Amino acid sequence: MRIAANLSLLYAHLPLEARFDAAARDGFRAVEILFPYDRSPAWYADALRASGLAPVLINTPVEEGAGSHGWAARPGDEARFRSGLDRALEVAQTIGCARIHLMAGRTADLPQLLCQSAFTDNLALASARAEQARITLMLEPLNRADVPGYFYHRPEQALAILRTLDSPWLRLQFDFYHCMKEGLVLADELARARGWIGHAQIAGVDGRHEPDLSMHGLQAAVQQLQQQGDSEWLGFEYRPRTTPPAGLAWCEPLLAAGILA
Repeated sequence: MRIAANLSLLYAHLPLEARFDAAARDGFRAVEILFPYDRSPAWYADALRASGLAPVLINTPVEEGAGSHGWAARPGDEARFRSGLDRALEVAQTIGCARIHLMAGRTADLPQLLCQSAFTDNLALASARAEQARITLMLEPLNRADVPGYFYHRPEQALAILRTLDSPWLRLQFDFYHCMKEGLVLADELARARGWIGHAQIAGVDGRHEPDLSMHGLQAAVQQLQQQGDSEWLGFEYRPRTTPPAGLAWCEPLLAAGILA
């Protein structure tokens, strides 16, 4: 399983222009970019090419207010979802990114049956578009402490939807951080999601800093994910306590064991 730097969190202390080369200097060969919509797709493609980095994940766009965490599960916002999907697909195809996380949105203030219906309909449309573009769409539950009111917060909720639609272009984005924040047993969640995980991310549960492999069975869980063979990448989606290179010591046991590369 290979490692990818999340440019938006890991290098947030740097101007956008400097983040690419910084990640490359720190040994990364791939990156996640949360919202690459502030510059043209061509600009991002040039920056990635110049630094020798491969993009592995982006998110669909968000806006202030009700759309601050997306629209995929918000009835009445179908047009906004489709417009955002168009933008994300354009960026992904231009920069050569094979995965897009579909932001579901906050839905606590809406009728849940309507949200379920809107989400299913939007995913059916999106998966057909994704198949044409050869891009995999990711569903990621977000924990309730950080994102109250989000459409789903446990992997099993996303898995139920994935199994219903049964599309090879829809997969689970397994985030160790969100699972730990929900108090879930990582080994059980990974076993339940086996065969459905298309991308994984990691952060420490305390402050979303560097992971502590001695907590929550995290080291064994990362090894389990690697052994399951579900995810090609593990995204480092955390905020460094000091600087990114100073904090990378946490993953040395995983690199030494050949679990990460």
